[in-house]
Amino acid sequence: MKRMLFLVGGMLAWGVAVVAQSKVVTQSKPVPVSLRPEHWTYRPGAVQFDDSAGVARMKVVDGRGYVVLKNVDFGDGTIEFDDIPTDPSFSQIYFRWQDSLEAECFYFRTARGVGHPYAMTGVQYTPIVKGVMMWDALPQYQTFATYQNQTANHVKIVLSGARMRVWVNNMERPTLEVTRMEGNTTHGTLAFAGEAIVSNLVLKPGQVEGLSPVAGPDETEYDPRYLRHWQVGEPDTMQEAMGARVTGLAKREVDWKPMNAERRGFVNLSRTYGGGRQYRSIWLKTTIHAEAARTVQMRLGFLDDVAVFVNDRLVYVDKNYFGTPIAKVPNGRMSLENATFSIPLQAGDNVLMMRVGNNFYTWGIVARLDDLDGLSIER
Repeated sequence: MKRMLFLVGGMLAWGVAVVAQSKVVTQSKPVPVSLRPEHWTYRPGAVQFDDSAGVARMKVVDGRGYVVLKNVDFGDGTIEFDDIPTDPSFSQIYFRWQDSLEAECFYFRTARGVGHPYAMTGVQYTPIVKGVMMWDALPQYQTFATYQNQTANHVKIVLSGARMRVWVNNMERPTLEVTRMEGNTTHGTLAFAGEAIVSNLVLKPGQVEGLSPVAGPDETEYDPRYLRHWQVGEPDTMQEAMGARVTGLAKREVDWKPMNAERRGFVNLSRTYGGGRQYRSIWLKTTIHAEAARTVQMRLGFLDDVAVFVNDRLVYVDKNYFGTPIAKVPNGRMSLENATFSIPLQAGDNVLMMRVGNNFYTWGIVARLDDLDGLSIER
């Protein structure tokens, strides 16, 4: 075990146990983090360090890259700091950071939140999985907060196993509670992105304020109507399934592999296939057995576009593009509110196939039938 401790002016400036073999050690005392340039990695000219306001400050003046704390491995505990989110769009803190591909993140959406204390998109938690910032698949983890971009806002983040609580300014009531963090990492360093002025950064390893490390329940766990078990093909760049030329595409030979939904019925293609800078699409398939011919309503959340086939017949095609007039409720995020449509079923087995396309952040679907009367689905 090796401890990385730095002394500045005879006082402990920062220090967190860094442990071989990716183990995290906790300690009981708060650890102030040095806001000095030698303790951070950043792009030249992107950060300014000073104490002109009577306190050491780290000013991120170019928010296009990451400002990463060196030699720290932090898992469970409390992160506290003061933040002036000066960026006109977003100001982020990353934790349990392994690299730009795998981390957890809390951020200010300043364009929405500054001056609008009840904007439901003012702040948000999101994981970064295989380089994909999955904010558009997690609308339940965005909320309102009262903060400013001219004066300091006090932020406290408590991490305990799978759970997270965040306070912004009001320390009497949490701003956000995440019952199950969705990232792949359990520990790592800290990083900042987006223009901001950070001061009074303190780590409190192991201090979780009684927050349970056990993930909260999945609110859909006991709802049998979700389609959770699928076969998937391999991603390709074919786009025709999203437009008018769809006849026969669902009959292509596909090398199928099983994929199960995550919490909330989310078929998370990003976790398996990551993101990309070009458009990609993929086939999904499952089976619905009907005792007799009938029609059933399906509710579908999807990112970013989809074509749905039942027994080789196209029954639905649509797009959910954030920031465009065709963005679905809620504002281009993935939700069962995105689409509702009927699917015709014949007696016996029915093959449900979807062609799902993506070139913008998260990739996936969540699908639920309105009822299962006379129906059975893959378990």
